[in-house]
Amino acid sequence: MESRIKLLGHPIHPMLIVFPLGLLATAVLFDILYVISGNADLATFSYYALIAGVVGGLLAAVFGLLDWLKIPKDTRARRIGALHGSGNVVVTGLFALSLLTRWGNPAFLPNTLPLILGLLGAVLALFTAWLGGELVYRLRVAVDDDANLNATNSISREGIAEVRT
Repeated sequence: MESRIKLLGHPIHPMLIVFPLGLLATAVLFDILYVISGNADLATFSYYALIAGVVGGLLAAVFGLLDWLKIPKDTRARRIGALHGSGNVVVTGLFALSLLTRWGNPAFLPNTLPLILGLLGAVLALFTAWLGGELVYRLRVAVDDDANLNATNSISREGIAEVRT
């Protein structure tokens, strides 16, 4: 089952997830470093990374949902996709809560609650990322129907699969 929403022959959802995933993981890392060092600049960076990561996560979710809606009902892929998507909603919520606990004061990390929320979000994100891999690599969701080791270039006329509804 290939993705229905593409840019230059490639699915948009996997293109977008790298930004929030990287930003949110980096926010957790900088929170840990802040707790260790007390350097408020690290907490400030984490604050802004959380804002960008949560916004990016919501944008990626829109394209993930649109792809998921095209997966046939009563399939393992549909069930795994639902778990992947709902898990990522929880991930985004945990990071949003971490952000809200310090809203308006980027360097404010009064206790370990924001860090704990971020760590929980990061651990859950590892599981939901594995589910995304299961969808693509095992169940071939979002993989072009004509994919093979000698497939044409994805931006060539032959390589861009038709958008079907």
